[in-house]
Amino acid sequence: MMSVPRYWRELPERSRFEGFRCTKCGTVSYPPRAKCLKCGSDSLIAYKLPERGRVVTFTIVRSPPKGFEKMVPYVLGVVELEDGTNVTVQITDVEPEEVRIGMPVEAVFRKVCEDGDAGIIEYALKFRPSI
Repeated sequence: MMSVPRYWRELPERSRFEGFRCTKCGTVSYPPRAKCLKCGSDSLIAYKLPERGRVVTFTIVRSPPKGFEKMVPYVLGVVELEDGTNVTVQITDVEPEEVRIGMPVEAVFRKVCEDGDAGIIEYALKFRPSI
């Protein structure tokens, strides 16, 4: 039997940064979808996304949704990956006022939240400034 934390870690879109590429038109989607957003095809294959890119735009979250109150302020941004795919991600390991459009970033595995004081800790990919 697999533990719940291990199950969450092993979801490809959470820890291996996988999306899908349409075999008909080549469009890459992330998060994974059942059909291609461009042509509507359901002929999709797993696609390993690049783990480096640049910040295209961002916002600083100061009024978070429930469960994320302890994280404020935090940065959500759109990152254009090296292959041209745009993804919405959290920018981490940097002060919010230091984030800049065009900043090179790389994927890292970080804590997202926990279920109560003694609950399961969930991790996922976030992006930090490239070092």
